[in-house]
Amino acid sequence: MSENNNVAVNRILPAVALRGMTILPGAIIHFDLNREKSISAIEKAMMTGGQIFLVTQKDAEDKNPVYEQLYHIGTIAVIKQITKLPNRVIRVLVEGVCRGEFLAVDEEKPGFLEAQVREVAKEEEYADFLSPEEAKVQEEAMLRQLKEYFGTYASYYPKMGQTAAKRYADVQDISSLIDQMVMNMPLDHIAKQKVLETVSVTKRYDLVCEILVNEIEVAKVKSDLAQKIKSKVEKNQKEYLLREQLHYIKEELGEGGSLSDAEQFLKAVEELPAKEEVKEKIKKEISRFQKLSPNSSESSVERAYIETLLELPWDKASHDNESMSRAEEILDREHYGLEKVKERILEFLAVRCLTKKGDSPILCLVGPPGTGKTSIARSVAEALDKQYVRICLGGVRDEAEIRGHRKTYVGAMPGRLVAGLKQAGVKNPLMLLDEIDKVSNDYKGDTFSALLEVLDSEQNVRFRDHYVEVPIDLSEVLFIATANTTQTIPRPLLDRMEIIEVNSYTANEKFHIAKEHLLAKQLEKNGLNKSMLSIRDSAVKSIITHYTKEAGVRNLERKLGDICRKAAREILKAKEAGESLPKISVTASNLEEYLGKKKYLPDKANKKPEVGIVRGLAWTSVGGDTLQIEVNRMPGKGEIELTGQMGDVMKESALIAMSYVRSVGEDYGIKPEIFKEYDFHIHIPEGAVPKDGPSAGITMATALFSAVTEKPVRSDIAMTGEVTLRGRALPIGGLKEKILAAKTAGIKEVLVPAENKKDIEDISGEIKEGLVITYVKDMNDVLTRALTDK
Repeated sequence: MSENNNVAVNRILPAVALRGMTILPGAIIHFDLNREKSISAIEKAMMTGGQIFLVTQKDAEDKNPVYEQLYHIGTIAVIKQITKLPNRVIRVLVEGVCRGEFLAVDEEKPGFLEAQVREVAKEEEYADFLSPEEAKVQEEAMLRQLKEYFGTYASYYPKMGQTAAKRYADVQDISSLIDQMVMNMPLDHIAKQKVLETVSVTKRYDLVCEILVNEIEVAKVKSDLAQKIKSKVEKNQKEYLLREQLHYIKEELGEGGSLSDAEQFLKAVEELPAKEEVKEKIKKEISRFQKLSPNSSESSVERAYIETLLELPWDKASHDNESMSRAEEILDREHYGLEKVKERILEFLAVRCLTKKGDSPILCLVGPPGTGKTSIARSVAEALDKQYVRICLGGVRDEAEIRGHRKTYVGAMPGRLVAGLKQAGVKNPLMLLDEIDKVSNDYKGDTFSALLEVLDSEQNVRFRDHYVEVPIDLSEVLFIATANTTQTIPRPLLDRMEIIEVNSYTANEKFHIAKEHLLAKQLEKNGLNKSMLSIRDSAVKSIITHYTKEAGVRNLERKLGDICRKAAREILKAKEAGESLPKISVTASNLEEYLGKKKYLPDKANKKPEVGIVRGLAWTSVGGDTLQIEVNRMPGKGEIELTGQMGDVMKESALIAMSYVRSVGEDYGIKPEIFKEYDFHIHIPEGAVPKDGPSAGITMATALFSAVTEKPVRSDIAMTGEVTLRGRALPIGGLKEKILAAKTAGIKEVLVPAENKKDIEDISGEIKEGLVITYVKDMNDVLTRALTDK
C-alpha cells in the first residue's frame, strides 16, 4: 500500500452537475457544458486555483438540480483546458484527483452551484486492510487477480485490451488501478457511480471483480453465439449475420426465435373460420416457417403456401337469397326465354328454402354460340345472391390446371378451382366452367379425368388440391358448365352433370331480345338515347332475316351497334355544323343505308314439284338449315356418284337409300335393268360446306326413288330422318332448329319420324304455327306424302 499522510478537510468548491456521466479519480476526460450555472462554476474555479467538484445528477432530465437530486459522492478534479465552442458551449478537459463527499450547497450563490465538500483521505480507503506487512501481500494478490480478470476480459475485446494492458502493467496502487479500469470499461454511469461511492478498497475490489466476471460471461456467450452463426453462413454476409445473431439471442432468452410474420400468421389462424384439422396443419407449417432462414428460397415458398391457406374460405359462406319471387324477377328481367334453366334454378332454390340444406346441382348448359349460356350464369348468381366466379376451360390441357401443382415445384400454385374459391372469398359461390367441351389432353395428363372428382357430388366433399394438400369441401359450390356440343365430352363426365339444352332462338325470340335488351345496351354504349335514334320493328325484323344467320344473337347485337355508330357520326356531324340535332329513324326501307346490301336471302321452297329434287332439314352449330338434295339419272353402268363434301356417315346413308330403292323396285314396277344401265349422281349444293350425319337418309331415298320412277316430289314439303335397309324411319335430333328452318323457308308440311313425336310436343306452338307436322314410320309413309303425279 502506498503511503499517504493527507488528512481529510472540508472545502468550499464550485460544482458542476453532470448529466449521464460519472468521472472517477485518475481519469483525464473532456465534456461539454451549456448551462449558465455550469459555465459560471467553471469560470469561478479558474479564478480560485482551477479545482472543481464534479457530481452526477440522479435524473439527467433535471435542468436545475438541487442537493437532494444529486449523488452525495463525487470527484474533486483539476481543470486542464477550456475550449469555447459556438452557441455558448464550452468544452472542459479535467483530471480527477480524489473522491469527495458532497455535504451541502451554499444557497447564497445563486449564479452557480457552490458545494461544501469533504475530501476523502487515502486512509479511509485502506481502513479495512490488516497490518502494514499483511496489507502489502493482500494488495499484491488483489493487483494480480484484478489484472488476470482484466486480461481475460480484454481477450474478448482485442482493440481495447492491447493499449489498456500496457497502461495498467506499471500501476501498483490498487485503488488507482480499480478506478482506471472502471473508467475505461463500457459501463453505464450508474455502475460507475456505484464504484465511485464505494470508498473502501476491499469492497470496491469485490464489486469490480463481480462486474468483470459478469462481463466475461456475457462476452463468452456472445463469442459462442458468433461462432455458431459463423459456421452456418458464408463470409461477408453482414445482413444475414445480424439476423442470425438476433435469432440465436432470442433462443438463448427462451423467446423461441419467433418472427413478426409468424406472429401475424398465428393471429390470423386464431381468427380463421375453419376446422381444427385445417388450423393444426397451418400451425405446423408456421412452426416450420419459423425455423427457416428468411433469405432462403424455401422460406418464400413456405410463406406463399401459408398465405394461400389463410386466404381460402374454409367455413366462410355467404347467405343465399331465399325469396323465390325476387329470384324469378331477376332471371326474367335479364334474359328472355331459357325457360328450362330458370325452372331448374327455381327448383333448387325451393328445395334449399324448405330443407335449409341440399347438394347444389351440377348443371351443363348445351347449345349453339350466342344463346346466352354464359350470361345466364351471371344472372343466376345475382338471383341467388351468390359470388360469381368464371373459369374458362377452353384449351386447358394440363391436369395441374384443375388439381394444382405440388408445392415443391418452383412457381407452384393452386389449381383454377381453388384460385376461384380464393377469389370469391366464400365456400358457396356460383362457379361457371365455361367451354367445358373444348378441354384438350396431352402427355401431361387427362384434364377431363381430373374434372370427374370435381363434378361428382359424392366425391367433391373432400376435393384434394395438390398444392393445398388439405381436403376442400366443394359440395356447396353451384357448378354451371357450358358447352356447344356433348360429342367431345367423355361419357363418365357427362353422366355427372345435369344436361339442359339451350336451343336456338326463333325469329320472334330474337326480335323480343333485341327490343328489350340489346338495343338499350347499344344505345347506352354509344352515347345515344331514344330521342336521338329509333329503330322500327320492321327494321329489327329485317336485320334478323337478311343480315344475320345464327342460332344466338351476337351478330344481331353487332348489327345494332353498327347502326348506332353510324347514327352517332351523323349527329356529331350536324352538331359541328351548327345544325339542330336530327332524330334518326331507321326503317326496313332505309336499312341498307346503314348496313349495306342484304347478306342473306332465306332458302325458299321450290315453285313447282320436280323430279329428283327433295328438300331436307339439317342441324348446324349456328342453328337449323334446309338442304336441297338433287339426284340425276344418266346412261351408264349402274354406278353411283356422291358430291357436295359429304361425310362418311352421310355417304353410308346414300348407299343405304340406294339399296332400299333397289330392294323395293319390283313392288313399284321398276325394271331391274335400270340399275345396270343408268348411273346415279347424288349432289348436295353448297359444296364448300362439309356435311355429315344420318338425318338425310329418308330425303336421299325419296330423291332416288323420284329419279328412278320419274315421279315429281312436292315443292312445299321437307323431311328429316334416318333410313334403314328395310325402309324404317329412325329418330334424329335438333328438331327445334330444323322446324324453325323449314318455317323460314316457307315449307308447309314437314315429315319427321314417329318416334320423335315427344320432341315435337316440347317445341313451342309459336314455332309450329302454320306448319303441318306429319309423323312417318317408314318409307311407304314418306313416299305417300311426298310424291305427286303432277
